[in-house]
Amino acid sequence: MSLFGQDRSFLHALPAADRRSLIAEGARRSYEPGEVMIREHDTSAYVLALLSGWSVVSVGTERGSRLILALRGAGEVVGDLAAVDLRPRSATVTALGAVEAVAVSGDRFRRFLAARPHATSLIMRQLATRLRSADVERRALASETVLQRLAARLVELAERAGRPADAGTVLQLPLPQHDLAAAIGATREAVAKALRLLREQDVVRTANRTVIVIDMRVLVLLAEGRARPRAEQADESPPDV
Repeated sequence: MSLFGQDRSFLHALPAADRRSLIAEGARRSYEPGEVMIREHDTSAYVLALLSGWSVVSVGTERGSRLILALRGAGEVVGDLAAVDLRPRSATVTALGAVEAVAVSGDRFRRFLAARPHATSLIMRQLATRLRSADVERRALASETVLQRLAARLVELAERAGRPADAGTVLQLPLPQHDLAAAIGATREAVAKALRLLREQDVVRTANRTVIVIDMRVLVLLAEGRARPRAEQADESPPDV
């Protein structure tokens, strides 16, 4: 499962001239941390080309909570699905930190794609990648434990947005526990319990909105389901006779 898009973003995959043309089609917008950039079920059709910062893509659930589907950063576009199929927004996009973007109307974005088959191919590839990721996510929710899903998320965040430090790898995306929970389809309490277990095993260290991965090897094994915390192993040991 993956919170991130393709290794090479849409804007960065475009030829430089096409990239400049797309940006020239829109208007610059700035978003503050926590500001909604696109709202689920809205009927607008503009596309946002992200120039800097990170945003969170999420959907509401019947229980009134939210499920985080993805993180989108500089070079990526969001809102393209509604621009292409002209249906209501399928998700909410919220600024994780300060975000700079260019807003392009749906009409202009469609004309841009129609004139550039290469750009259309990139969008189709992007949609296919997101669909495959959604399939993997559904399988993970049905078959993996909270600890395994959390370990996988932390590995991905460390690899894609981590900063090496003396103590380990510092996750630079300031996701609080309730966002980590929303990113793996679990409750905040379940994530707090899993994080406590990882701390006790010296796999991670946590502080206010900060996670430091201390033992990446063990975290990867937990994510792959090839290791279990020592506490679980002890619980399954045969009784003394």
